[in-house]
Amino acid sequence: MYAIVEMAGQQFKVAKDQKVYVHRLQTEEGKKVTFNNVLLLDDGKNVTIGAPAIDGAAVEAKVIKHLRGDKVIVFHKKRRKGYRKKNGHRQSLTEIVIESIVAKGAKKAKAEAPRKAAPKKEAAPKVEAPKVKAAPKAAAPKKAAAPKAKPAKADDLKKIEGIGPKIATTLIEAGIATFADLAKAKPAKISEIIADVRGNHVTDTWPAQAKLAADGKWDELKKWQDELDGGKA
Repeated sequence: MYAIVEMAGQQFKVAKDQKVYVHRLQTEEGKKVTFNNVLLLDDGKNVTIGAPAIDGAAVEAKVIKHLRGDKVIVFHKKRRKGYRKKNGHRQSLTEIVIESIVAKGAKKAKAEAPRKAAPKKEAAPKVEAPKVKAAPKAAAPKKAAAPKAKPAKADDLKKIEGIGPKIATTLIEAGIATFADLAKAKPAKISEIIADVRGNHVTDTWPAQAKLAADGKWDELKKWQDELDGGKA
């Protein structure tokens, strides 16, 4: 029996006890994870195709470890401009093992019967009191508006490994504008803020990097980023 399932933005053909390398997951090592977006199931006799996913089907797996892939060289050059740039990249991956493929649909919860609305009570007729003209109020002197506090200057969050212009703008709009703010934020909260930004982003090291930047420890930050990136190409 095998299934085609979407995991971390990619589609895989998987079977029981198979090891798969997917983009980095937020699940801790040793814990189980379930993927519900099953596109196709084949039990050896029948083939079931989803539209687009199969209702109730799931693939259950266990996280073995988190690792990084092989180094890839990224080279940019512009003709007759004297521009050359060479970088290295190592993709963050997660190794998982498929434990089971569930084809049976889950039972749907019964819909609750609509509640009957209670009859409305008739309101007693209102008796209007005679209107009395109020004496004109003396105009109060206008208070001078207090000067608005200037917002704190935002730091260049793009200096953190893994943060680009789009992510930096999204964090600033969410109130994380300085290295100190980023150092206090939790990786899970950061992932929730940048969920709409396209791509697979690993936020585990961002607060620690931001702490070094906030303390002015740029040499230690550069050394750590070189280790994260596999060293200079």
